[in-house]
Amino acid sequence: MCLNTGYQCKCLLEGDPCEPCRMTVKHKEAEEGQAGTTFEPEIALSSAVVAHKERSRNWGWMLSGILCVNVLILGCALVSGSAHDEINISTAHLQIYLIVLLILTTAWMIYYAVYTARQEGAIVYKDSHAGPVWLRGGLVLFGILSFIMNIFKIASYVGYLHCDSAVKVAFPVVQIVFITVQTYFLWIHAKDCVQVQKNISRCGIMLTLSTNLVMWMALVTEESLHQTTFPEYSPNETNHHGRRAYISKAGYGDDKCKCSHTSCSIFKEAYYYLYPFNIEYSLFASAMAYVMWKNVGRVADEHSHHHFKFRLREAVLGPVAGVLLVVAGIATFIVYEMEMKIDSYDNDDDLKNSHALMMHFVMNIVIVTLMSLVTALGCGIFKLDHREHVSEKNPTRSLDVGLLVGASLGQFIISYFSIVAMVATGAEGHLNRLNLAWSIIMVIQLGLQNFFIIEGLHREPHHEIHPVEIVANPYLKEKEMSSVGSEVDKKMPATIVLHDHHLQHKHKLSWKRRVVKEVCAFLLLGNIILWIMPAFGARPQFDHETEINFYKFNLWAAVVNIGLPFGIFYRMHSVASLFEVFLLS
Repeated sequence: MCLNTGYQCKCLLEGDPCEPCRMTVKHKEAEEGQAGTTFEPEIALSSAVVAHKERSRNWGWMLSGILCVNVLILGCALVSGSAHDEINISTAHLQIYLIVLLILTTAWMIYYAVYTARQEGAIVYKDSHAGPVWLRGGLVLFGILSFIMNIFKIASYVGYLHCDSAVKVAFPVVQIVFITVQTYFLWIHAKDCVQVQKNISRCGIMLTLSTNLVMWMALVTEESLHQTTFPEYSPNETNHHGRRAYISKAGYGDDKCKCSHTSCSIFKEAYYYLYPFNIEYSLFASAMAYVMWKNVGRVADEHSHHHFKFRLREAVLGPVAGVLLVVAGIATFIVYEMEMKIDSYDNDDDLKNSHALMMHFVMNIVIVTLMSLVTALGCGIFKLDHREHVSEKNPTRSLDVGLLVGASLGQFIISYFSIVAMVATGAEGHLNRLNLAWSIIMVIQLGLQNFFIIEGLHREPHHEIHPVEIVANPYLKEKEMSSVGSEVDKKMPATIVLHDHHLQHKHKLSWKRRVVKEVCAFLLLGNIILWIMPAFGARPQFDHETEINFYKFNLWAAVVNIGLPFGIFYRMHSVASLFEVFLLS
């Protein structure tokens, strides 16, 4: 037994441990046993839970992706088949499929809203970047106009019930209910990071996304057929060009079906001009549904949100110049459309047709050239600006960039096809030269604008420092006048620092920030007028003969009908992105 504890004990080396050493060894063995039975299973259990969650998430993504692919492919087959008269698939067959999708999606959105409202802890986190108020406001605006369009459709289709399918009346009725429920659903739940029933939520959101995409395909196809259905003329009848080279196709069946009331033509003309808003509504809803799908089960950072106020007085020249550009563009667009419609019935007035086309080309060249110069200025300011790039990754930013680049490909395709046709034919004549110049400048403008928007969205927002005001402490002055002062009074500061929030609004922007805001405001309005003209019927691609003669009508119509809807969406998406860059600056 060890008696001298002041020195290192050698009893363990000799093989005869003393009592204190024996107790120490037992204590260590007990601790090691507890650690082996407590911490190791906890680590193993934690890794097993993480692996199970990972497998569940991957399985949910895969299942929802398979659902989306099947819905889209079946919808694409029905849309393509109903677009051709030779295929035995009618518009009623497509609409039955769409009605089923709309009813299923509406039922799921109602279920989601009710379940998450009753389930505690269903929505713990919200993505601050998803569903900004201007995006949801645009969705509501387009939803209201789509609602009105479907009312006009119902009023028009009722006149054909005696000789056509009743499905064409039922479809807009179901679509009205769907638009109402979906607009409310996305307004309330666009920021959700749902934490319950994740796989069901992923599948339901992906069903919503695919339904809106199939609706978009159907609307774009119907709109394209209204514009570019080529008539079958006799062989000796070759002098047809401009808008006389295509006819309007009614969506009610054959020409033998006549409307039973006299207001059909009025309603058809009314909802024809509301088609662009319905198309944009479907794309807006698809984008918001995709962000919701990416946010299922996501733990969002609640401290990454920045509150910005929109103050129009921060930019003056950009909005004024942009408004003038929009007014001039609308004026020339109205004159151009009126001349084209008159010329479509007058075969002998080709001179007015050429003048209207020349005016339209010149106006578009002016708009795109000014936008290119202003965008180059904004890109130069970004090079001088030393703001850090955003390091945080979120699905909203990734979607914005993906949609911006992807949608711009539509306009790139049309422009490059036009460039090839103009160069191959020698660009003879004023119209061909103007068309070539317009296409080249459009390519430059798209590239510059994409760079400007992407760079602006990935910069850290400016943080304004609150101005401070230093005032004297009045209590200290009173104590200085008296001869007696407590210990507490001696510790009181001589000055008080106050944050003057009123002075913050008087803070003057630096010249770099002001230039960026002016650029954003001008580009925003420029993109609006470039959206208005093609969305409401401007088709210089068919009013001008060169591309039709070079590529032949069927190929050129396919290029335009595929590229133009993406180009229209690109302009509207650019408006939303530029507004966000304006706020971040």
